[in-house]
Parts: sequence; structure tokens; C-alpha cells
Amino acid sequence: MEIKILGSGCANCNTLEQRTKEAVETLGLTATFDHVRDFAEIAGYGIMKTPGLVVDEDVIVSGRVPTTAQLVELLSAR
Repeated sequence: MEIKILGSGCANCNTLEQRTKEAVETLGLTATFDHVRDFAEIAGYGIMKTPGLVVDEDVIVSGRVPTTAQLVELLSAR
């Protein structure tokens, strides 16, 4: 599983990354993480408001920070 956090590195972006890592660990998944800070690349995903979460090149979350429990639910459905 390839996971990308899209955003400038703000507090919300960092929180999303931490919660996503917790969700991955809870589910026992293997994933690689990348933090994309380039706004042109972020816009290429159609995201106009960060943070964004991309899993295997599919946008899962945009413009909000879900709880760890919500992320577990989103990732388990994949």
C-alpha cells in the first residue's frame, strides 16, 4: 500500500500523517508513506484544500483530518 499525505507540512497535515500511521498499525498493514508538499503535484490530484490523503493513487480524504477510528474504517475497506 502506497500512502501519500498531501499538504505543506502544517499541523493538520502532520496530524493526518500520524493518525494514518496509527490506523495502518492497528490494521497490521504494510505501507510506504510519502509527504507531498509540491502544490502543483497536489493540484494534480484535484485537491484544492489540504490536507489530503491518497492511497494507491486514489484520493481518500481532502480538506479534513478524520479520527484514527475513521481512518481505520476507510483503510479496511480497501
